[in-house]
Amino acid sequence: MTDQSGNETAQPQNVVVAFFRRVISEFGETIRFFAGVALVWFALVTFGFAAFHIPSESMQPALQVGDRVLVSKFTYGYSRHSLPLGLGYALPDSLSGRVLHFGGPSRGEVVVVRDPGQGINIIKRVIGLPGDTIEVRGGRLIINGDVMERVEQDVIRYRTREGQIVAVTVYEEIMPEGTSHTIYERSDTGALDNAGPFRIPENNYFLMGDNRDASADSRVASQLGYVHRDEIVGRANTVLFTFARCRNEEGLTCPPWRVFRGL
Repeated sequence: MTDQSGNETAQPQNVVVAFFRRVISEFGETIRFFAGVALVWFALVTFGFAAFHIPSESMQPALQVGDRVLVSKFTYGYSRHSLPLGLGYALPDSLSGRVLHFGGPSRGEVVVVRDPGQGINIIKRVIGLPGDTIEVRGGRLIINGDVMERVEQDVIRYRTREGQIVAVTVYEEIMPEGTSHTIYERSDTGALDNAGPFRIPENNYFLMGDNRDASADSRVASQLGYVHRDEIVGRANTVLFTFARCRNEEGLTCPPWRVFRGL
């Protein structure tokens, strides 16, 4: 089409077609970009690291309610529990074994595990290894017949999530290998302060919370019990961040907000 001076003019429909082609091309580029980002994210949280939220007080004082914990998935190998978004839990039980196995956790490490009975992920500390005998008597941890040394550090009071004020004795508990961690004990006469002995089966581990009187762990067969190595999701390495979830009250301990604090 030409005008009176003989110059060509674009037909309106050609302009519209060119516009939509450009829009579709840019939309396609955007989709490919976000698909690439999603693929990288999926690979990272499947084979690398994932963040987990701490909902309870069972691992105080190492982990506080509201902490976001960075968990290494490649430390012990991969299983269906490595898949993000709960995708692995939709797979049949026959696929519950590890695709790759890089060894099990060491005593004292903090791990995230899948509790098949409750259908949730939980976080606890590894106390017993395969073949160990674990017992608790009067609040004292006994491993293979030896009473673990614990050193009193302090006595504090804090407010629980339910609003109750509790007093706990803070101890440093020393493991057979020489490593140590801090525990809370409300008393040495609680419901779980006398338990066992437990003989840990092959390929299984015995886990306990650091807040000993506020943790339903391997001492309770109907809750967690022994944890098979294939149920371990990964090792908790670092507290990414948390904001204080309590208010400062006179005479009560309120943990401050934390960023990138190792376990």
